Amino acid sequence: MSEPIPATDPRRAARLAAVQALYQIALTGATPEAAITEFTGHRLSKPLEVGGTLGGDPQLFADLVRGAAEKRPELDRMISAVLTNDWTVERLEAVLLAVLRVGAYELSARPDLPARVAISEYVAIAGAFLGDRETGLVNGLLDRMARSLRPEAFEPGGRHGGGKASG
Repeated sequence: MSEPIPATDPRRAARLAAVQALYQIALTGATPEAAITEFTGHRLSKPLEVGGTLGGDPQLFADLVRGAAEKRPELDRMISAVLTNDWTVERLEAVLLAVLRVGAYELSARPDLPARVAISEYVAIAGAFLGDRETGLVNGLLDRMARSLRPEAFEPGGRHGGGKASG
């Protein structure tokens, strides 16, 4: 696993918590609203095992959890489309799938976040929970997805293609 990711940035912390909430929803069958309530009422201000104090952006966190949960079938189709033929969404490990779902949601529903920044954020989050192989998989799959969803971001001088942006 990679170094713990600093959770001092409220937006990154919200993304990290959203991945954890989606993982919890997948394991326990909790509703998105129950997970949001638990995290915003308790966990968003507690220390995390992966480093730092969360202190996340509660609005972004709630949007990511609700959006990824509501659009789960669509997100799973997007993830499936970038997997190789011998892999299915059902074969992916739960944490890996949670990272991919939240990352896919941001790439598809939040054009205010540059594609390359979204990929970088979720690769860092994957590195906090997963090994190098899975982190590389997140990078490759989100890159393929982003190139399909936002081709202009990868053209030279393309909108939101490079440069600095706040995530």
